[in-house]
Amino acid sequence: MIKVAMFDTKTYDRESFTQAAVGRGYEFKYIEARLTSQTASLAVGCQAVCAFVNDEIDAAAIDTLAGMGVQLLAMRCAGYSNVDFKAAYKRINVVRVPAYSPYAVAEHAMALLLAVDRRLMRAYNRTREFNFALDGLTGTVLHGKTAGVVGVGRIGRAFMDICHGMGMEVLAYDPHPRADDGIRYVPLDTLLAESDVISLHCPLTPQTAHLIDARALALMKPTAYLINTSRGALIDTPALLEALNQGRLAGVGLDVYEEEKNFFFNDLSERGISDAVLAQLIAKPNVIVTAHQAFLTREALANIAATTLDNMDAFFADRPLNNEVCYQCHSRSIVEGPCPYRHGRRCFYQAAAAH
Repeated sequence: MIKVAMFDTKTYDRESFTQAAVGRGYEFKYIEARLTSQTASLAVGCQAVCAFVNDEIDAAAIDTLAGMGVQLLAMRCAGYSNVDFKAAYKRINVVRVPAYSPYAVAEHAMALLLAVDRRLMRAYNRTREFNFALDGLTGTVLHGKTAGVVGVGRIGRAFMDICHGMGMEVLAYDPHPRADDGIRYVPLDTLLAESDVISLHCPLTPQTAHLIDARALALMKPTAYLINTSRGALIDTPALLEALNQGRLAGVGLDVYEEEKNFFFNDLSERGISDAVLAQLIAKPNVIVTAHQAFLTREALANIAATTLDNMDAFFADRPLNNEVCYQCHSRSIVEGPCPYRHGRRCFYQAAAAH
């Protein structure tokens, strides 16, 4: 029986993984705390660790995990910017779930757009108090408007399909465009200036951190909507708040926030929050914030559990890791020379120990 420590777990995680793991030879230790250097020791006795987007897997956490014999870090998400790869190299393999349901996230992005554009939350709160006045609820028609999609991966493409289905024009920006896919690529500045809706679907990297800063916000139309269901740090939040205070955006829909790890996925209704920027954003009448729930569908949860377990099966059976994060491709400063991962082998060879 292979023991797996799963950090930052909620009821829906336990339900989906417990069901998916039946008969597969895993014993899960569900831990509510996030994985940090302080909590890593809770994985004692486990061969693998399963982590999520807001865990802090820094060098100290890696040292603790590797020192206890943990061989595999299985991220149950697509992102991995919270992992210290230099510390993990030749010590712990890292796998992820690259695509659990692009449609879930894309549909949530459109839901945020529609909700903020048509003032649905304000309307909902009014009618609950039997106030049926329509003043202040005027929205816009999206048909014929231009949507700018930043990042043309699976989620970005799914969002583009939704926009096309609503009769919108679509512009795209991606640092690695494909010339044969029929998508209209434009420079980022052009996309920001010409789009009525800007939706972010790119990963967080050193190059994309604060991609939407004061300069980028100044390029946008004052009637534009900004949607982010990707990573919070893509947006310079104080700059966004300043733009909203100056009335330079029609509305914003956020499912992520750059300091979310201290708040999201937890019930803080009894004690409130200490983050003044987040509090001000939530208080804005033209801003909707959801707590990183875009992935949260039955289908996505089932896919996350199944892919994570498949990743662990492959590792402990010494098979190729199709969803391994390649250390060399992640950062050339970690290892030089030919990339073994590109030749059908693991990024570095670490056979699973007998169990």
